[in-house]
Amino acid sequence: MTHINSEPQTIDIGIGGMTCASCVSRVEKALNKVPGVTSATVNLATESARIAVQTGDVTDARLRRAIRDAGYEPLSPQAADIAAHDSPWAGFAPVAIGLMLSIPLVLPMLGDLWGKHWMLPSWLQFALATPVQFILGARFYKAGWHALKALTGNMDLLVALGTTAGWLLSVWLWLTAHPGHAPHLYFEGSAMVITLVMLGKWLEARAKRQTTEAIRALHALRPDKAHWISEDGEVDVPVDEILVGDLIVVRPGERVPLDGELVEGQTQVDEAMLTGEPLPVSKALGAQLTGGSINGDGRVLMRISAVGHETVLSRIIRLVEDAQAAKAPIQRLVDKVAEVFVPVVLLVAFITLAVWMFKGASFETALIHAVAVLVIACPCALGLATPVAIMAGTGVAAKHGILIKDAQALEIAHKVQTVAFDKTGTLTMGQPQLMQCLPAPGHNAKTALAWAAAVQSGSEHPLARAVLSAAKAQGLSPGTAQNMTAVPGKGVQATVDGHALMLGSLRWLQQEGMDMTIWDHDLKLLQAEGVTVSALAERTATGVQGLLLLAFGDEPKPGAAQALAALRDRGLKLVMISGDNQAAAESMARRLGLRPEDGEVLAEVLPGDKSAQVQKLREGGRIVAMVGDGVNDAPALAAADVGLAMGNGTDVAMHAAGITLMRGDVALVGAALDISARTVAKIRQNLFWAFAYNVAGIPLAAMGYLNPVIAGGAMALSSVSVMSNALLLKRWKPKS
Repeated sequence: MTHINSEPQTIDIGIGGMTCASCVSRVEKALNKVPGVTSATVNLATESARIAVQTGDVTDARLRRAIRDAGYEPLSPQAADIAAHDSPWAGFAPVAIGLMLSIPLVLPMLGDLWGKHWMLPSWLQFALATPVQFILGARFYKAGWHALKALTGNMDLLVALGTTAGWLLSVWLWLTAHPGHAPHLYFEGSAMVITLVMLGKWLEARAKRQTTEAIRALHALRPDKAHWISEDGEVDVPVDEILVGDLIVVRPGERVPLDGELVEGQTQVDEAMLTGEPLPVSKALGAQLTGGSINGDGRVLMRISAVGHETVLSRIIRLVEDAQAAKAPIQRLVDKVAEVFVPVVLLVAFITLAVWMFKGASFETALIHAVAVLVIACPCALGLATPVAIMAGTGVAAKHGILIKDAQALEIAHKVQTVAFDKTGTLTMGQPQLMQCLPAPGHNAKTALAWAAAVQSGSEHPLARAVLSAAKAQGLSPGTAQNMTAVPGKGVQATVDGHALMLGSLRWLQQEGMDMTIWDHDLKLLQAEGVTVSALAERTATGVQGLLLLAFGDEPKPGAAQALAALRDRGLKLVMISGDNQAAAESMARRLGLRPEDGEVLAEVLPGDKSAQVQKLREGGRIVAMVGDGVNDAPALAAADVGLAMGNGTDVAMHAAGITLMRGDVALVGAALDISARTVAKIRQNLFWAFAYNVAGIPLAAMGYLNPVIAGGAMALSSVSVMSNALLLKRWKPKS
């Protein structure tokens, strides 16, 4: 059970003993009746309930009592954790015993196909079938009785009624048979149905463990110990005892225990399990380290900035758990069907019995056909169809750096018709780059750039960093700047190699007497592109002489143009929303492959107006996805049908958007839409097969074409096929 400090408070409780969609409905009703519970969602695939309660109004014990009163077992966190680490053969012993007792009963039936008569004595059939019926099958009676007391039905009730009818009929025929006459008994049907249902449930449980691998893999990322720097030196302590502000050592090859800042050393970090990024990321002093990532070959010292539920890894786990526990809108229809399913099946079985007897069949024959109806009509597959697909889809998406916050976002994303992008930080790098250096006539560009870098050395201004990066990229060694003086709002002046240099805005330099006509033509072109322009000048005895014109602009993200082209190939309408002027926005749009002439650019949009633009795009019923960086785009993300936030999982992105992309790769947008489509396709396939089994199976059983053994096998197969189909999603990978 996990407590989340929110309003209302959320409580998770594991539940044992649920077998079908009807069980889910019953537990939800029982929990929703508890005073103070605002909502309860039960997931058959995870065998858990998520309950929202008014803080302080409801105790854990009261919720657990409600679950127990409904006929199910509230599980402790320890029990759930043990179950998650069970061996692949855990729980198979009862199935093995059932097979050993049931197979001898079935062999004579198989022998008849080859003209062999291996019929066992009636007393031996009774001796083999009875332990299966009442010892191994006790769970069906117990759960069925609880359902009956609650005036509802579930799979266990159907199995208990069907197999008991077959067993009682066999005992009656045996005890009333004429001496010396060996009647045909149906012990093999009852025993084999119970065994097959148990086998099906065991296979389901095994498959469920595979669907939760993503969560278990995320939990496994956090180490148990950390190397804490105490007053007495380096001490190994449990991670749970580390506090914010503590210093810890991370050795080469170890996992980073918690989030923090690198304060000593440098290294490369593998963040693949968190972001899906396959290449190691370089980390220098001041860099942020994320708990769960793998340290490279450097020994580093880090200061902890987040612990417990506040770490990025904990938030990621929480998001994946929320998505897997959530109920997709399509599941609500399934729940309504499940509520009336069992009573309808009981009615159909009774009608089958009556019709066969009315047609002149013996009570024995009519009862066997009614038993087949009860056995094949199981809502197991209906209850599993949606949640297992959601678990598999969200799990594999998380593995590749796509965090899906809720099932609704997953279900809607594949319907998206328009994708709107914020420009800065989403489609572009979000940091100014030195795009052009235009020297004045008679001056050398590299020499002037080296002087500019010297003047900017030590500055943290984004434009200064762009100049220093450009100089470093060209292999230039900036000289030493002296007498450096900042001119607020205008620029900076300093002496480099005996030259009195000034670097700043064109207006300031023009006021100081610099002649701008030498760059007239270039300035017109640059201003049309919407770039930021500054200049380097030298103060001489004859006045201020221009040396170098510097043009700064943003750069498209690597691969952004190709990713947008791939989205257009899917038939999607693309729109870029920018606060830049029209010329600058259109210039960047064309570099990204967008078409301003087709209305794919919305320029001069203030941050507060982005959500209104998204609402306009939604007019006419179009499904719109908004992609932003998750900080100033939160209102627009919330206004869209589906919000996709690009971020590192530490900001408002994880709350405002339905989907968070853990790395700033535009290609992940297409991948998110693709996994949505694949998951919804699996849900539909599962629901089709779940309904098809019953729509085809119930009439066939009622008409006498299926005996109880075949019906039991088909029922078990329906659940296993639904699980197996959903697990195919685990093979999904984003397209390159």
